[in-house]
Amino acid sequence: MPRLRAHPIRRSTSATTTPLLTRLINAVCFLALLPAAGHALTPTQVFEKVKDAVVVVKTLDAQGKVKAQGSGVLLAPGRIATNCHVVEGGASYEVGRGKELIFATLYAEDGSRDICLLDAKGIQGKPAQLGKAARLKVGDPVYAVGAPQGLELSLSDGIVAQLRGGPAPLIQTTAAISQGSSGGGLFDGEGRLVGLTTCYLERGQSLNFAMPAEWIDEVKPGRTPAAEGRSHTEWLKRAIAMEKLKDWQELLEWCRKWTEREPNDVVSWYNLGVAYDELNRFNDAVEAYRQAVRIDLDYAEAWNGLGTAYFHLDRFNDAIEPYRQAIRIDPENAGAWYSLGVAYFSSGNRTAALDAVRELRRLDPARADKLFNLIVPR
Repeated sequence: MPRLRAHPIRRSTSATTTPLLTRLINAVCFLALLPAAGHALTPTQVFEKVKDAVVVVKTLDAQGKVKAQGSGVLLAPGRIATNCHVVEGGASYEVGRGKELIFATLYAEDGSRDICLLDAKGIQGKPAQLGKAARLKVGDPVYAVGAPQGLELSLSDGIVAQLRGGPAPLIQTTAAISQGSSGGGLFDGEGRLVGLTTCYLERGQSLNFAMPAEWIDEVKPGRTPAAEGRSHTEWLKRAIAMEKLKDWQELLEWCRKWTEREPNDVVSWYNLGVAYDELNRFNDAVEAYRQAVRIDLDYAEAWNGLGTAYFHLDRFNDAIEPYRQAIRIDPENAGAWYSLGVAYFSSGNRTAALDAVRELRRLDPARADKLFNLIVPR
């Protein structure tokens, strides 16, 4: 068998390598100077990027007097988004900054989501860059820019405290939102509009919210009033306030009314399940969560709640499938993986429980250790 021979490597002269090497070094240095993609901006940079998209919205009565004032966000030339409760009952509207106010008309109203669109031809400014609330995570920095108490272009910073509902979630934030900020913009760390700010006060406790930017695209020309006089966000915000106050009986009564008024609203049934769960009425919680997933098979929170209610009833085998469904929808949900592992262990399936530990290793090592110590005690 003939021996294979390696081809000799031809050495290049320095005269030919130096220009190539120089070009490579220059290219690497140039790339190193480019800004990193997706790099978060400073609060000052966010403000500078978005300030020309935020305007004051004034609602006038039939005599031309200001009856309400809020904020708005320029979406496109001549088109402004704000809260419907800012423009409610207005005979006419003005938008702008400082003394440069121009006449605006109502273009579209979605009372259920509290989002209204105004037409204001000739309005000056740079439209906001749209982002997605669905891409946010708890702990992400966000910035509210609006006109609280008539003070134009005020910025407050905070984080995403919680994401409620979905798939485009209502955003709960620590960024301060005061009277007059309603209808302003909530921007992410790259200055993209992820929500329209609104504020809700319950028993002296301030809870700050923003409607997801994704809802804006779903607002159609014309008027769609809120069902039974209440918007979806009003139902949800009050439910969240009661949850934060741990007033489970009042939450139960509120959600019963909510499900009666809006029987096809998945979030109402989910929150009813939460109330039953906290009151240790687990069989009722099961029925509420099951109704939620009948309405929306991809509502991960309801599947997770259903698994927990079954678990509290010691129905460990029944708890497994809801947890699996929650993971199907959100494979990165470490809490669901942990609960699934506990359910497997409680049902006697130690092998499957250890599989859950392995999945948790990459998502949440501390939780993985906790689950492992439960399954294999020292």
